[in-house]
Amino acid sequence: MGKTRIGVALCAAMLVFGAGARADVTASTSTPGIAVEILPDVGVETDIGSRLGALMGIETASLSGLSGDRVRQIGAPFTGGATGRDRRVMSASRLDSMPRPRGNAQWRCMTEAIYFEARGESVEGQYAVAEVILNRVDSRNYPDSVCGVVNQGTGRRYACQFTYTCDGIPEIVTDRRAWNRAGNIARIMLDGAPRDLTAGATHYHADYVSPRWARVYPRTARYGTHIFYRQQY
Repeated sequence: MGKTRIGVALCAAMLVFGAGARADVTASTSTPGIAVEILPDVGVETDIGSRLGALMGIETASLSGLSGDRVRQIGAPFTGGATGRDRRVMSASRLDSMPRPRGNAQWRCMTEAIYFEARGESVEGQYAVAEVILNRVDSRNYPDSVCGVVNQGTGRRYACQFTYTCDGIPEIVTDRRAWNRAGNIARIMLDGAPRDLTAGATHYHADYVSPRWARVYPRTARYGTHIFYRQQY
């Protein structure tokens, strides 16, 4: 109890590396009573140390790309995902029954991205796309506004970050219910709802394509046809 999420992750990594020194074993960090055997073999200890060092180097590089606010958020004591501000509505019918959403330009950019990128996905999948956008806003590698992130690269055919902004197809809203659902999700996320569905993902792609970066970045989640990844530099 009381450990930060970063601390828990590193401890879990140490357990996995320790087990991996003896055999190819996958251990669940949620399973109580895991025993770790200390091996006298110096070669094994050196191997564990080098692998753990490499892991910590990757995590340090990842954290260096985040803003101070996002680092503090990640390092806050783990409370099981409850923050007191979790007003997410995970039911499609409840989202559809909410009043018609409204907002500023940043809200509209978020709503458009959710609608054109993920309106056919589950509610969780739409929240996940919103998480990626906000994670990019928090990262030093991307623009610091929702509209800046969504429209990055727009104007260059198929060279943008979100395909719908540069595929040459006009953005026409044909499903008003799906638009209002996306708008309510955008409003909830912009108001500070937790981002705990994608483990800090900054990228995603549909399962029918295979971009080069997907072979480098660690995969963090999957919702429907979208597979999510976290950038490692």
